[in-house]
Amino acid sequence: MLRPSTNRAALVAGALCSTLTMTHTTFAADETKGPVFPTAAVAADHPLASRAGAEILRAGGNAVDAAVATSFALSVVRPYSCGIGGGGFMVIRLPAHPKHGAVETTINYREAGPAAVGPETFENDPDPYASTHGGKAVCVPGHVAGMLYALEKYGTMTREQVLAPAIRLAETGYDADQHYADSAHTDEMVIPWLKKDRARQERFAYLWERLLMRGEVKKGDTIKIPEQAGVLRLVAAHGRDGFYTGSVAEAIVRAVQRDGGALTLEDLAAYRPEERAPLRASFRGYDVLTMPPPSSGGIVLAQVLGMLEARTDDFSRISREHGHNSTPYIHFVSEAFKHAFADRARWMADPNFVHVPTRWLLDAAQTRARAAMIDETRTHGPAFYGTPGAPPEDGGTSHLCVVDAHGGAVACTETINLVFGSLLPVPEYGFILNNEMDDFLTRGGKANAFGLAHADLNRPEKGKRPLSSMTPTMVLRDGRVHLLAGASGGPRIISGTILAVLNVLVHDMDAATAVSLPRFHHQWEPNTLQMENALLGKQDVVEGLKALGHETGPRNPVAAVQIIRAAPGGGWQPASDPRKGGAPDGY
Repeated sequence: MLRPSTNRAALVAGALCSTLTMTHTTFAADETKGPVFPTAAVAADHPLASRAGAEILRAGGNAVDAAVATSFALSVVRPYSCGIGGGGFMVIRLPAHPKHGAVETTINYREAGPAAVGPETFENDPDPYASTHGGKAVCVPGHVAGMLYALEKYGTMTREQVLAPAIRLAETGYDADQHYADSAHTDEMVIPWLKKDRARQERFAYLWERLLMRGEVKKGDTIKIPEQAGVLRLVAAHGRDGFYTGSVAEAIVRAVQRDGGALTLEDLAAYRPEERAPLRASFRGYDVLTMPPPSSGGIVLAQVLGMLEARTDDFSRISREHGHNSTPYIHFVSEAFKHAFADRARWMADPNFVHVPTRWLLDAAQTRARAAMIDETRTHGPAFYGTPGAPPEDGGTSHLCVVDAHGGAVACTETINLVFGSLLPVPEYGFILNNEMDDFLTRGGKANAFGLAHADLNRPEKGKRPLSSMTPTMVLRDGRVHLLAGASGGPRIISGTILAVLNVLVHDMDAATAVSLPRFHHQWEPNTLQMENALLGKQDVVEGLKALGHETGPRNPVAAVQIIRAAPGGGWQPASDPRKGGAPDGY
């Protein structure tokens, strides 16, 4: 049964995923891989960010304190994925504390449209890169406001304490890892795009010279951004005013307007995060807390789990008789993906501006009807999928997980959208601004950079937050946190998160195995079942899927997932996806 509560980068090739073949559906505790921490844990997609969060946990901070420290550290060490020029979503669950009662909540600090944009802003713009490169692509950043809101309301430490690790990293520097180098060189919209035109290198000079080493950045190069330490010190001293007003705000507006954008000081000063109750669902006796709109990931996750629950006998039989990542398994889950992604394209946007029919989309009868449409013998064309009829009338990404010593937990996904966002730096302060405009429907009839189709509901407007695929998720068992999950990687965030959740909840995999096994993705349109290389290399699986009518194609990797699960013998088992080179920490 699914129930909505009443009360958000493109990835490029990283390390190859594991080719381990699973032939059983249950995994014994003695097969556990990776560390188990008895008290508290952090899983982020960079080891230094996980270390920053663990430092705060060891100092007595709670999950929110550690999440904020990890997030600001990621702004420094993953500048192409997330950071203070972007935004995100956070799901929080905390036990009762003198500062607050027991907490189950979400914080939406997704970037917002500037006042000057409207539904037709990009329709006649002659620049094909207007929504992806430069000042026009920038939405109002929400990261700093969201982090400080969470810290002030639910944290226990000071701004100075939680920002200290990130400030230290920005000043002392760090070595670029393989994922950093691959992201910069392999994504056609970054170094290859900049190399085509010297004027582009001059336009985005700070990025080109400092973060890309004039197009030659490689693994082991030391990245230092003391300028970002400067803005972080201002935030530590003055809170949100250290970013949204004064010299930093003026530098942001100057960078955007100099490059043709329309962001203003008033846009920055007006930004506020939003707190909402989580979207709630259930699956096989577990309680699921995830992100409500403008995240589309929460609804899609709930729909897919609901369809698999409605066909639990068939799904269990397929898993038992054919095995994990077999042809029937991939087909069955992909069919559920297609139904949910079709609904995503048709119905979802910022609920502050349009009616998102969440209850209707998650209605048990609707879910059972869609589940019944999953045909084990064939796939169908795009028109077959999604919720029929009309709803009733009524009123660059990174993911981190934290569990603290008291059982408090945070799942947090953040982004600047594409790799290095808009490419537009704020050079005085050493960070890159987002290009979230591309997550709106900017040009009618055209998909965005991720190949996602959007409804007119998701047109840009003043203060509107673009539809997102970010899917920070918590799973509870008997009232206690059992699993935290989330991912980076555009729309593959959703499928990557769902597959990792299934690996733990259905197949009882240890955390490291759950995030390492090869993955697949289907987003309804384009009508292609995308598969990682380790799966495409299995000829019998590919031929079986083609026989069912699927068009298959490569997508390596399908997201980068971070999880923490309760270890079978006690304690916490975190895992950072090897595709992005992260590593967990804890104590």
